[in-house]
Amino acid sequence: MKYDQISGADLDLTGFMDAPIGLMVLSNRVIQRVNTEIERIFGWTRDELEGQSIRILYPSSVDYEKTGAKWQRWLKGRPRYADERFMQCRSGEIIWTRAAGRTLTPTDPFRLMVWTFEHLENKPATSATLTPREREVARYIVNGYTSKETGQAMGISPRTVEVHRSSVMKKLGVQNAAELVAKMIVQS
Repeated sequence: MKYDQISGADLDLTGFMDAPIGLMVLSNRVIQRVNTEIERIFGWTRDELEGQSIRILYPSSVDYEKTGAKWQRWLKGRPRYADERFMQCRSGEIIWTRAAGRTLTPTDPFRLMVWTFEHLENKPATSATLTPREREVARYIVNGYTSKETGQAMGISPRTVEVHRSSVMKKLGVQNAAELVAKMIVQS
């Protein structure tokens, strides 16, 4: 199909499917439709995602439940919700994303929602308390990298990684790596 020859419904579908941000339609937290960017971000095909619970994209069941409860409370009084959080790719890698959703059914918020997802791999910090460099270090920690491995991957010294890690731990109020991982995944 040539883009200069489309109109109406074809244009609407093309706009959804080829948007430069991940788009997802959910009904009661079940994925109804995704676009090409969602496939790129999360590594799942459209056929593998559509019909699945969005739980498939969360690092843990606790994170899925906690986030759902937060959405439910928020959406009772407002039609939109946005945050930054860790999500999980098909490969098992945990990534930092910005999610923004809107309910199309305000009296029953989860019945029909539209969400956008953006992988924040190199994006500047917004409302998050972590700097972009701290988020990058945090991503490696969540994915099980040591300070030495993180330093090698980022091109910085293991000591610099430890400084960033310490700052992340202080900002998130945790005492050790296990608490840090749990806090980063569940908080997001």
